[in-house]
Amino acid sequence: MSIKLVASDLDGTIIDRNNFIANENFKAIDRLHSKNIDFVVCTGKSYSVSKSICQNFQAKYGIFGNGAQIIDLQTGEELNRKTLKQKQINYCIKLARKNNLHIHFYTEDSIVTENLQYMDLRNYILKDLNSTELKFIIVPDIEKYIEEHQPDIFSFIISSDNNLSDLEKDINKHLTVSTSLISKRGVYKDNIINKEYEYINIAPNNINKNHALSFLSNYLQIPQSEMLAIGDNVNDLEMVKHSGIGIAVGDAYSELKDAAQYVTQKNVTDGAFAEAINKFIV
Repeated sequence: MSIKLVASDLDGTIIDRNNFIANENFKAIDRLHSKNIDFVVCTGKSYSVSKSICQNFQAKYGIFGNGAQIIDLQTGEELNRKTLKQKQINYCIKLARKNNLHIHFYTEDSIVTENLQYMDLRNYILKDLNSTELKFIIVPDIEKYIEEHQPDIFSFIISSDNNLSDLEKDINKHLTVSTSLISKRGVYKDNIINKEYEYINIAPNNINKNHALSFLSNYLQIPQSEMLAIGDNVNDLEMVKHSGIGIAVGDAYSELKDAAQYVTQKNVTDGAFAEAINKFIV
């Protein structure tokens, strides 16, 4: 099988929980460039968070916010963009308030929150290390901020120390949106902020990494059967299932391992991404 495009998640796939990148991964990306294979960053993070690492990797295209935004990184052209509707945002805020849960959201260049606690705190801690252009806006009242500024919201995050599976079901029952429930417990504990928690990522309908790769497939005229996709988390599931070669890193979530064609022997810290590239890109 001739692979013409490699799509990779960032956190947990190329970058480990302590923000470390194995040198072998940089070499593997250089190998892709030498073979004129398009390298695509495919992340749940926003572009402003990921811009620096995309430049370091010399990625050709970027899929951000799990597919809410697709950018040609060579020209800076935005190829696709989807944002949440005001009614959807209002419902999520009301639900979170009712259950006394933490909320924050992502715009194109900022995180807006009332206080830094979970993923927003993690990103704040990492902002200098990642040389991110992301702005952190801390406000006393998120509803009032949205009413006054009317920002384009790519994703809305609800976080908690407790289980959020019932809340996710409620959201999907009442709204036509895309949701991902991520657990940062046990071996997946967030070591950056030394905390275990769960969060729901709420994005516009039909937003996921696989839909974004399908868009790039049509745009670039590269069949998905000629793409390799690699990840570690449940938000990578669809792109791993539907790509020509779907790979899970060795310390990936079990759901992803079950769906992948290949599971690396190495974990993210030891260079799992490089193992995959060296095995399938000849």
